[in-house]
Amino acid sequence: MANEEHGNTPDPATQAGRPTAQAHGAGPVRTIKPRAGYAEDMDPTDFAALLDLYDSSFRNISEGEVVKGTVLKVTESEVVVDVGYKSEGIIPVGEFLDENGHVVVQPGDTVDVLLERTEDRDGYVVLSREKAEKMKIWDEIEKAYAERKVVIGRVIERIKGGLAVDIGVRAFLPGSQVDVRPVRNLDALKNQELRMRVIKVNKKRGNIVLSRKVLLEEENAEKKKYTLATLAEGKVLRGVVKNITDYGAFIDLGGIDGLLHITDMSWGRVGHPSEIFKVNDEIDVVVLKYDPATERVSLGHKQLVADPWSNVSERYPIGSRVSGKVVSLTDYGAFVELEAGVEGLIHVSEMTWSKRVKHPSKILNQGDAVEAMVLGVDPAARRISLGLKQIETNPWYDLASKYPIGARIVGKVRNLTEFGAFVEVEEDIDGLIHISDMSWSKRIKHPSEVLKKGDKVEAVVLNIDAENQRLSLGLKQLATDIWDEFFSQRQVGDVIEGKVVRLTNFGAFVELAEGIEGLIHVSEFDDSQEEKIELEVEKVYPMKIIKLSPSERKIGLSIRAMRVDQERADWQAYTEGSGRPQATLADHFRQQQRDEH
Repeated sequence: MANEEHGNTPDPATQAGRPTAQAHGAGPVRTIKPRAGYAEDMDPTDFAALLDLYDSSFRNISEGEVVKGTVLKVTESEVVVDVGYKSEGIIPVGEFLDENGHVVVQPGDTVDVLLERTEDRDGYVVLSREKAEKMKIWDEIEKAYAERKVVIGRVIERIKGGLAVDIGVRAFLPGSQVDVRPVRNLDALKNQELRMRVIKVNKKRGNIVLSRKVLLEEENAEKKKYTLATLAEGKVLRGVVKNITDYGAFIDLGGIDGLLHITDMSWGRVGHPSEIFKVNDEIDVVVLKYDPATERVSLGHKQLVADPWSNVSERYPIGSRVSGKVVSLTDYGAFVELEAGVEGLIHVSEMTWSKRVKHPSKILNQGDAVEAMVLGVDPAARRISLGLKQIETNPWYDLASKYPIGARIVGKVRNLTEFGAFVEVEEDIDGLIHISDMSWSKRIKHPSEVLKKGDKVEAVVLNIDAENQRLSLGLKQLATDIWDEFFSQRQVGDVIEGKVVRLTNFGAFVELAEGIEGLIHVSEFDDSQEEKIELEVEKVYPMKIIKLSPSERKIGLSIRAMRVDQERADWQAYTEGSGRPQATLADHFRQQQRDEH
């Protein structure tokens, strides 16, 4: 027999002439070949009974059963197993390899195998260890289903409708049963081990349906009871980040979720909650508000540390220099982070001594490290005013020593306006040539009549106001003042000829020389008691200087004074006995008008 060939020792009872056969489950049956003359010495009836008993032990092992067998031999390709049948079974060695490809059995080991057929065409029993293991797993799964026990499985892959999970055999975990909330990325669960419950099993069809959601709901219900019993405003709890949104994060406190709003995450600037937390992070939170009726919980994280604004005045006194990082730019300035939760504003007007900056981005960029001076602190409003230009010396204060009043400078015309021209004296410093300081004599309606943008021009420094950052320049001051020359050569009482250039309701403006104008008030040529004198534009008339004001550059003229002088002269001539008066000034004007016509 095969057992004898492999060196098995005969049973003592058999050696005593009483061969026995063990039923299935009592251990492997030992088959012994009778010694020579053994059968002849026995009674035929006893021998036949013994054979029937021996054959009945094999009939107790049926196909499709899982039985215990003993490993007799291990080769490179197969494992020989004795299950107590007439012949041994041969199983491919591949069914006995571990994950590293090593054989996990050796001769003498007891293994569970499935008896597929009692005999193949070579006379061996057809056995399978792999199928036996699966049958054992199916039994355990059916037991877990009946007793609602937890099973642990590894996610194999994502399939249509859910996940394929290995729990010893392949099972299906629907997407709707993965979590209590919808899971958007099922691929992220690949190769993860999950705790689940069997909710459906069909051994014949080989179908197993699992649910993780049911288990989580049961566990959360238990956790929720404890959490609600201990929940109170002001209490610090340990939670797990379950979900992140644009406005905050949902924290699992143990069966119940609370909302940690983005504004309560940090005293500092937070662009998005994902900058601070990630899903599955364990964090400490404090309960800010709890509504038992709706079971809504509002949480805070920044409240676990002191508010940095509480003593900000002590840490950032006015006039101190501070360093920070530009975190945001607006049209009106740049926000600088001095520390987590504390930001200051550099207004665009405090960035440079120049007034040309129209937008902060011309000087600063987001992310720049800057040094600034504290200009003001308002803890109640959570505001700190910073200055960038105050770190440097104000160039306007050095301007007076560089360019004293009366000095001549050369600059470039940077811009023209209706009231004058801005000239760049040096970088970030402009001077203004007002339209009234462009010419002594020429009447200028717009600066473009004299200057053009981009022109290089020489000018005289007229005034410097460093406090208000104003520099006044003059162009006409480069030439001799024709007014000074006129006043030096004329005096009140002089008779002069002038051309009427324009008439107004209060008098007539008369050009006495190029660039020099005087005014004949209406009362000085229109006397309602005498004959009215009609003046015409572009006509030249004799007149008398009755007022000179060098400081105001004003000249008062009169035609009526000429007539009074003439009348006085006529009267004097008459009284001296000349016999007839001289022609009056009115006669002179009438004669002039007759000559013109």
